[in-house]
Amino acid sequence: MGRGRHELHITVPSIFRCPISLDVMKSPVSLCTGVTYDRASIQRWLESGNNTCPATMQVLQSKEFVPNRNLQRLIQIWSDSVARRQLEADSASDSAVPSQDQINLLVKRLDNNNFFSSLTKIVCFARESEENREFLARIDGFLNAVFDFMRNVESDVKLIEQVVEILNLMSSKILEKKPLLESNCLSTILVVLQRGSLDSQIQSIGLLKSIAVDGESKLKIAEQEGLLQDLVKSLNKEKDPRLIEASISCLIEITMPKRVKIKVIQSGTIPELKKHLSEPNTSVSIIEKSLQLLETLSSCRDGRVEIWHDSMLVKAIVQKVLKVSNKATEHAVTILWCVCYLFRDEKAQEAVVSSNGMTKFLLLMQSNCSAAVRQMSADLLKISRVNSKSCLSSYDTKTTHIMPF
Repeated sequence: MGRGRHELHITVPSIFRCPISLDVMKSPVSLCTGVTYDRASIQRWLESGNNTCPATMQVLQSKEFVPNRNLQRLIQIWSDSVARRQLEADSASDSAVPSQDQINLLVKRLDNNNFFSSLTKIVCFARESEENREFLARIDGFLNAVFDFMRNVESDVKLIEQVVEILNLMSSKILEKKPLLESNCLSTILVVLQRGSLDSQIQSIGLLKSIAVDGESKLKIAEQEGLLQDLVKSLNKEKDPRLIEASISCLIEITMPKRVKIKVIQSGTIPELKKHLSEPNTSVSIIEKSLQLLETLSSCRDGRVEIWHDSMLVKAIVQKVLKVSNKATEHAVTILWCVCYLFRDEKAQEAVVSSNGMTKFLLLMQSNCSAAVRQMSADLLKISRVNSKSCLSSYDTKTTHIMPF
């Protein structure tokens, strides 16, 4: 049976509540005692002349506090989940998931004023199974009705979020992608990326990735005003890791044409990737994808120039060799090979030598990595031997250059 708003029970995790106000924290900050409070509440406490931690009553050695970013992310994820469940509860009919007969009726009502109510139930149906999504794809006129809405949508973000979710769920069933590449449809996706919930932002990025099927479509996405810039903004390390990973995956997908590579570089992507490679707590998947995107950008002159002018970035790339995963090592070695061997930048070569790159290349040549990685390591050792006076300078690889691609 469906649940009304009054029947939806929400339990707030205790760590999300401020010890002072007992409300869910909007801006969690931590004192030197390690206890976290909502910024507004602890500021009032301290401005009232108190010099103790309210929870522990310890005398504060410092009244400074720092943002608790991890907790803020967890609260945001929880809040988005609650909002989504509330929306589903408000919109659900007596049946939790509509039947196929009900779906046929709901699709017919999409051109009426009940668009939001109908679409919410259709989304619920589509989430349930692959079979349900195939059923929707076979309904004559359904996708065209959704496309028409995308072209003429107003500013109701909640409604746009529903449209983006259904399209993302059914992306593999959409054979004709061109309607979604129209400027007004891309603008609608951008609205969700800018103003939607975290889940909706990730879905909008997934939809973009699914329609980037060839060079023309990738170029249209990159040239849509504001879209590429907001994708790059989503790489900020303060963002949710799921959003960061989705954004990097999308950029990898669209960054094959040379014109797009240049736009991606000019949008400030490389400095953001550097932050993820330099951050000690970055996940393995984000490191792998960051290196993969850097590898793609290093095939463009503008990308190589930006990489080799930043010795700290080169050192960060060297540090990931043999430290994260085989995939990360392969991407890192390819970047270094491209910059240091193929295009012989001396500044980058010096950064590699000074960060113990030679030892890593020697270890790679003795490992069970791919033949391409071993060959690139051998090439890099040759260059390093010329530019270093270390004990490895006499190492002779006795290899010839073979293109690893």
